[in-house]
Amino acid sequence: MISLNDYLFSGNTVLKILHQYSNDLRNSAKESRNGIDLAHSNYLIQIIELLEHNDFLTSQSQRIKEFYKFMTREYPFLAFTFKGRIKSLVRAEEKFNGYILEYIYDYYKKNRVFPSEAEIKSRLICFRDLIAYRIVISMPTCHIKKGDDRTAIEQKYLYDIANVLPGFLEEKGFSAELSGFEGHSDLLMESIRPYYRDYVTTPRSTGYQSLHITFYDNLARCYTELQLRTKDMDDFAEIGEANHFGYEKLQEARRTKRDEIPGGECVYFDEAYERLTKLQELELAKIDVNMFKAINNQLINDGCGLFRGRQILPFEHLSRFQNDLID
Repeated sequence: MISLNDYLFSGNTVLKILHQYSNDLRNSAKESRNGIDLAHSNYLIQIIELLEHNDFLTSQSQRIKEFYKFMTREYPFLAFTFKGRIKSLVRAEEKFNGYILEYIYDYYKKNRVFPSEAEIKSRLICFRDLIAYRIVISMPTCHIKKGDDRTAIEQKYLYDIANVLPGFLEEKGFSAELSGFEGHSDLLMESIRPYYRDYVTTPRSTGYQSLHITFYDNLARCYTELQLRTKDMDDFAEIGEANHFGYEKLQEARRTKRDEIPGGECVYFDEAYERLTKLQELELAKIDVNMFKAINNQLINDGCGLFRGRQILPFEHLSRFQNDLID
């Protein structure tokens, strides 16, 4: 069985790794008539297209930048950052295989039979966050009056911004996608609730909080996701308990699924599980990828988007009144 790990020790660039892995997966899929590996190869080609033909990102980031400018005018007292990234190769590989595991496990648990190859393939067209932008806001301490609830204030502004975002970007060539999510805050306007996944009001089991919305870019002809968080939410997700707890719980959940579906019962489950396990056991200090260096699995200098994603949009706004209270 071919896995991403097979290509991480030869000093190649991420782009060459993608080409080799995708091509080998495609050839193997044809020989074994494995439609899931073929879909996997096509998924990797999407990432290749983003890296090789990314002129559209200039147009897209410029239109996203217009919302950044809007926020600097409308919320001069807020500090905030805009970050854009192409999903890292390792994370993309984890997500694809993780989705296969989740779908097969849930299907088997409900029906006590495995889904067909066609049914699995039909669920592998939902990846719409290869490009994602994140807005993180913070109310500087100097603007918080004694007795005020900083968390409540920041969340109010977060929802204010969320209410404006879909209409603003629609005028720039984006169309919001329905989310199918339930459990929204009353602070979200009723007309836009169908487009948001409100993990602020309805946090994930890890405690993760954020507002997510997916857009189709009609000019670039691709999907992109926007996430909105307060600084506390971002810290919790990136360096707090949500990050560590989520990883440990995910590991535990996958081991449970392996116990439920023993090896040899479903080839698609087996292959996805093995690929995920190999990635989770990867010692980053030992791999050899061009423009990537790790001392260990925590100290990483990722200059190629292998592990942490490739940054495409860094904007930072500091409150204009950083040292003065606003009347």
